[in-house]
Amino acid sequence: MNKLLIISLWAIATSSISGDLNKSQQVNAPIEINQTKVELEKDPVKELYDEMKLQGIIKWDAFEQAMQGYNQLSPKNRNIMTIIDFTLPSTEKRMYVLDMKAKKLIFHNIVSHGRNSGEKFATSFSNKHGSFQSSLGFYFAEETYNGGNGFSLRLDGLEKGINDQARPRAIVVHGADYCSTNIIKSTGRLGRSYGCPALPRELTKPIINTIKGGSLMYIYAGNKEYLASTKLVKKNPLLPSNTLIATQHDEETTKSKTVLN
Repeated sequence: MNKLLIISLWAIATSSISGDLNKSQQVNAPIEINQTKVELEKDPVKELYDEMKLQGIIKWDAFEQAMQGYNQLSPKNRNIMTIIDFTLPSTEKRMYVLDMKAKKLIFHNIVSHGRNSGEKFATSFSNKHGSFQSSLGFYFAEETYNGGNGFSLRLDGLEKGINDQARPRAIVVHGADYCSTNIIKSTGRLGRSYGCPALPRELTKPIINTIKGGSLMYIYAGNKEYLASTKLVKKNPLLPSNTLIATQHDEETTKSKTVLN
């Protein structure tokens, strides 16, 4: 009888311990999943954006898209990156020159767009000769020269069919009298170029000398046509092509698999 009692008590204790272990595993499992989820959500580009204190200065979309190109292309000068935000009117400072090594903004100034791209806002863009419109996308800021507009900087458009005619079109960075706060005060907007990103005269040399030598420039406009054509900007850059987003219903998951595969 005592042996049977001991065996029964041992069985009950074993069952209780096994149940506790299963409960423990059930409690711990979600914690491991959550930790993994947090790790996946870490975004080094967002961390850089925050570290450079760019919130409220440069739009997140403009910076994030510029960084996609910066990380894919191989600029000779990786210490500098320029962003021009054509979603802003010409009356606002919409050119940003970033020191990527020191992680700080070094120039923030007004810049003109092409005369056929729009009045106060740049809304139309072209890669065609004679269009007198600005072109969007990624460029390398290359060599300097002295021309009809004084000290200038040649740009090489890096996207075929979007801005690759920049050099043949003589789309360059240069200074212009029509790019000044006085013009804004008198006309309500900046004067416009033939498609070049024109600068205030007093900033021409310091900016050109900073970005020359192969640094990257990105001209952003939140433009649907550009986003549909470019191969350098993805809508969801952090989501690998073979990654599936978990859905609540098996039917939605099946659809996601079909699309992503």
